[in-house]
Amino acid sequence: MNLDHLRLFQRIVELGSLAAAARETGLSATTVSERLASLEDHLGVALLNRTTRSISLTEAGRTLWHGAEPLLEETASLESKIRHSAETLSGPIRISAPSDLGRNLVSIEIERFQIKNPGVQFELHLFDGYTDIVGDGVDIALRFGPIPDSSLRVRSLGERSRIVCASPDYITRNGRPGSPEDLLDHKCLLMRFGELLDNQWVFLKGSRKRKVIVKGYRMSNDGHVVRMWCLAGAGIALKSELDISDDLHAGRLVSLLEEFKAPPTPLQMLFPPNRRQPTRVRAFADHLAQSINSPSWRKAKFVAE
Repeated sequence: MNLDHLRLFQRIVELGSLAAAARETGLSATTVSERLASLEDHLGVALLNRTTRSISLTEAGRTLWHGAEPLLEETASLESKIRHSAETLSGPIRISAPSDLGRNLVSIEIERFQIKNPGVQFELHLFDGYTDIVGDGVDIALRFGPIPDSSLRVRSLGERSRIVCASPDYITRNGRPGSPEDLLDHKCLLMRFGELLDNQWVFLKGSRKRKVIVKGYRMSNDGHVVRMWCLAGAGIALKSELDISDDLHAGRLVSLLEEFKAPPTPLQMLFPPNRRQPTRVRAFADHLAQSINSPSWRKAKFVAE
């Protein structure tokens, strides 16, 4: 049922004529008559008895008239709630992020944002593989590397360095590699993305590109697990600067092969392809982008502001 036609029917009855309803709404008398006829055709009944001088409700029209007001009031209330949720910082936000980045950065920024905006509820999903953003109902997803789905809306967060690293204990026991090829003699901790094993590590020195296929001593599809293994001295890992900058600063991990730079990886914020976003989603996306790109940001212990 067309609610605009129902509202017009309501005004016709209240004002007592089609002509009065036309004057109030700014529609032509012909348009008012056509819309009333369309409503009657949709319902399959006559709603009004019309003469040249007056109108009266049919039995079906009387039933519709009594039911229209609460229906239209409920619809207006629902529309108001939806608009309020879309235009104010309240309501749910569903986020997907890689496991390490989600634990070390996104979870902290959720807490900071929520202190100032307590009406927003968050659901954070941590997963290093591909996420069906539309199918899973995700509002914001953070992902490293190229994006296979071209229909998604993408916001670039810049390129992030990848660092070869190990714990001081591992270096003491196994020595420090002097070149990418030396990694073949070390225990490497690898990420798996679905069928893809990230065992081809590429390095740049000047214009020269070197690729080494490292041996996987331990493998996981969870970046946080790989980081924990690395911190425990189990081997050498290739990790994003966002994941281990605190560990490097505190001396828990050591940067290796610094003269051979691994190519940076793009970090992107992904959104569903629909054009409109609730205000709360746009606001948190801006907050997150600003935090990630802030040089003063620290992933260490969160202190409420």
